[in-house]
Amino acid sequence: MALNKEVFKTRALSAVVFVAIMLVGLLWNHWSLLLLFSIIHFGCWWEFLRLQEKIRRYQYHIYFKMGVMCLSYCVMLMIGSLADAQGKYDVFWQLFLPLQLASMVVLVLGLFKDRQYHRQYVGTAAAAFGGLPYISISWGLMLQLGLQSEQAVGSPGGWLYPVLLISSIWINDTMAYIVGSLIGKTPLSKISPKKTWEGTIGGAVLAVAVVTGLAVWLLQASWWQVAAISATAAVVGTLGDLLESRLKRMAGVKDSGQMMPGHGGFLDRFDSLLLATPCVWLLLKALG
Repeated sequence: MALNKEVFKTRALSAVVFVAIMLVGLLWNHWSLLLLFSIIHFGCWWEFLRLQEKIRRYQYHIYFKMGVMCLSYCVMLMIGSLADAQGKYDVFWQLFLPLQLASMVVLVLGLFKDRQYHRQYVGTAAAAFGGLPYISISWGLMLQLGLQSEQAVGSPGGWLYPVLLISSIWINDTMAYIVGSLIGKTPLSKISPKKTWEGTIGGAVLAVAVVTGLAVWLLQASWWQVAAISATAAVVGTLGDLLESRLKRMAGVKDSGQMMPGHGGFLDRFDSLLLATPCVWLLLKALG
């Protein structure tokens, strides 16, 4: 029992610290927003490459890893800055070309230093670049959503769209777990046996209701637009969770990392957002 209490305290403390860091990053200003998503970007990439190594039974050279991550970070900055009409991140355009060239040099150096060549090497190296659309483009679009929040609705720090999206995901996950624990009977997928249809549907409905209600009450927002954003995040976020569960099963691991004691790694915490963010971005474009 003492051990269980210690485990509970550790998990609770790590959760509180995690939420506090997220809130500071989202609510402070555009620089804290960029710093937050930059840290998450590299954390997700590091864990993604480790999963690929386990899946492929191959160890990438450290130079190759650093080159891929930094080159992909350039893509994230480029996509994120496309909505930077006020020039908040102009300094990065001055550093973009040197950083891109340095990343490519390190990447090529890593390829040549690698001595584990075999017939599947090209496919193994190419698999690493799967993180480009999966991680870098997603976080670049999230950065865009933050900048668009400032320009479209004047929210300080660009927090509105990211907070709506992240809140929808977190509430959906929490409610799905509670509903599934109470009445869940029908398995959703073999990939994640603990997920049920009852929990998934209940979580999505409650997430939409809670997020929409709070947004209308606190922000006088358009209820149907917020509901559309929340519903898209909840549904697609569940698919994102299943995708990461599939990757972990292929790699033979329970958690992608140990970023949060008792809660897993970066991918475990943000897997839903990686798929939901591009879909919500497209939805907002459609809504104008």
